[in-house]
Amino acid sequence: MRCTTSIEIALPLEQVAQLLSDPTHLPMWLRGMVVHEPVSGEHGAVGTISRVVLRSGKQTMEVTETITLREPADLRALPTGTVVRFEREIQGAGMWNAARERLSEVGPERARWESENEYRFRNPLLRLMALLVPGVFRKQQLQHMEDFKAFAEQGTDVRDSGA
Repeated sequence: MRCTTSIEIALPLEQVAQLLSDPTHLPMWLRGMVVHEPVSGEHGAVGTISRVVLRSGKQTMEVTETITLREPADLRALPTGTVVRFEREIQGAGMWNAARERLSEVGPERARWESENEYRFRNPLLRLMALLVPGVFRKQQLQHMEDFKAFAEQGTDVRDSGA
């Protein structure tokens, strides 16, 4: 299953790219983030493998994230017309996800974030859920993006909302 979402953020591309790639900000916009720690490599660098723990209600999910692409490697002083790309693979119990993130400039103080995700499930329950309610995955993806936008533009922290 694949789904693509996008959102515009009222900040310069360089600032959006730096905020999105900074691990210290993850808990502020990624709901349920408990742990995001590299087990090999340096956060954000290609080849880095990280342990990620997310909590939703009483359920906890642990996955492994591998960074497969980051272009450009240096997110400072981005030339006009640059498209920033982050790609990663996430594996957990009964599931695999490839996430391809693209950031581009749509104006002097506006950036567009497009996220394309591909999901594969070995777990029969997750596979059935993906078939019956595929919109749930797209909705969650868009929620993360909207939370990031609120964090980047207004400093809104999802942890303050009790979410």
